[in-house]
Amino acid sequence: MNGAKAILKALEMQGVEIIFGHPGGTIMPTYDALYDSPIRHVLVRHEQGGIHAATGYARASGRVGVVMATSGPGALNLVTGLQDALMDSTPVVAITGNVPQHLIGTDAFQEADVVGITQPVTKHNMQVRNVNDIPRAIAEAFYIASTGRPGPVLLDFPKDVQLAEFTGSFDVEIDLPGYKPTYKGHPRQIERALEALNRAERPVLMIGGGAQHASAEVTELALKTGLPVIPTLMGLGAFPGTHPQCLGMPGMHGSVAANRAIQYADTILAIGLRFDDRVTGKISRFAPNAHTVIHVDIDPAEIGKLVKTSIPVVGDAKWVAAELVKGAKRLNLGKWWAQLEEWKTKYPFTWKPKPYLQSQEVIQAFWEATGGRAVVTAGVGQHQMFTAQFFKFDRPRTWINSGGLGTMGVGLPFAIGAALARPDELVIDFDGDGSFQMTLQELATLKKLNLNVKIVILNNGFLGMVRQWQDLFHARRYSEVYLADSNPDFAKLAEAYGIPGFTLTDKGRLQETVKEVLAQPGPVLLEARVHHEEGVFPMIPSGGAAEDMIIENPREAVAGD
Repeated sequence: MNGAKAILKALEMQGVEIIFGHPGGTIMPTYDALYDSPIRHVLVRHEQGGIHAATGYARASGRVGVVMATSGPGALNLVTGLQDALMDSTPVVAITGNVPQHLIGTDAFQEADVVGITQPVTKHNMQVRNVNDIPRAIAEAFYIASTGRPGPVLLDFPKDVQLAEFTGSFDVEIDLPGYKPTYKGHPRQIERALEALNRAERPVLMIGGGAQHASAEVTELALKTGLPVIPTLMGLGAFPGTHPQCLGMPGMHGSVAANRAIQYADTILAIGLRFDDRVTGKISRFAPNAHTVIHVDIDPAEIGKLVKTSIPVVGDAKWVAAELVKGAKRLNLGKWWAQLEEWKTKYPFTWKPKPYLQSQEVIQAFWEATGGRAVVTAGVGQHQMFTAQFFKFDRPRTWINSGGLGTMGVGLPFAIGAALARPDELVIDFDGDGSFQMTLQELATLKKLNLNVKIVILNNGFLGMVRQWQDLFHARRYSEVYLADSNPDFAKLAEAYGIPGFTLTDKGRLQETVKEVLAQPGPVLLEARVHHEEGVFPMIPSGGAAEDMIIENPREAVAGD
């Protein structure tokens, strides 16, 4: 057995069933061994598509996603996806090849210091220089990626290590003295949290991406106490979005009810979130009435990093939420709920009827037609925010988007990974004409796999979110955001890849077209040509706070359009 075969056997022992990747010179020995391996390989058309697909797989399944690439440009094409996975706490293991050890540092063909370059964008990385270290390195990589706060790990294998004879053992024990994640929250801190909730008059429960695997426990806690629930963009689906206790997401494009609830709350219980700036706005003006902030997180570095915390609880969201349920009581929140219901009723997510097609109604139509029974991905931009607002997520791990890094182009590869992770489910990628074009070559991968993925391109002919900011804050000086004069015919593009394509311009045919798209087996692309001057509202301006929220488009309010 050589090192390449040892790599694949070690991956098999970690339960790996699928690897996303693209071959090249320095990783070729491992691809040769892959020829005889039971592990399924998915050939992507660009390494960035591979890392995003592995992320989509991980997010949809809860398992570790795996991507493989060659040295130099291949490995460096993973960097954006590694940072994306790091910021959104996604367990991914990247396997890269490198030049033989005697050429390292000589500027050899396709050489790059991939370990040095990826150190800031991974939870852990290393170059494996001894062939007999392969089993331990891979076992540790999966353990680190999937435990504590999940994140990406990269292992770099010089070509000579892959070719060397393996004489070691696969029977390894993981012993990482400096890495001991805390799963069980301190009992006294949990008692203090319950005491604070019992005293609260205006409490809220905020949940983030770290609560996705704790959905059952978080939901039970909310139902038992009667707490209003505010899921962040990454937390959508961890608590049913259609439940009356759900106030919607908070932050820059969050609901009025959620943002006002935070501003007037006297107690915040935050589970599995990091108080991202898109949630808090200006920190000094965030939750000014909250005398008690209870922050539950498995990563102690996040607690108190941005928002002053009264009661820190370091531990796993699932374990801590279960302990909170044991001691929780029904809270007397009648007056508080009366105010919350008033905000929910007066300021729902909505749009004004127009004679032309709008993104919001397209997304709503798909939600109604599917009953919400789909795994949904999105690129980054206005379409992402519209999807978060109008597709109600009732199940965990059914909303996959780029929250922290805001990476355009993730929608399609996320959808491919999600469809492979959950082959019995419908996957819908809501995408933008700008975002989609960054990874559209993965249509070839989608066609080859014949996955049940429906791509819905909300084509407004602009880089919509940038245009919205230029409209509101830059005197409508639309600098380099116009796409309509050079966009392809997306339906014809899909057909060129062998995928059925639809084009929708008439809003009168919306319901009929949605049914046609969903009735088609396998992959389908729908281009919905929506109005070019849409805006995502409500909106908190950058650097502002909840009281600065722009509830409706000021252009429409003035023009009466």
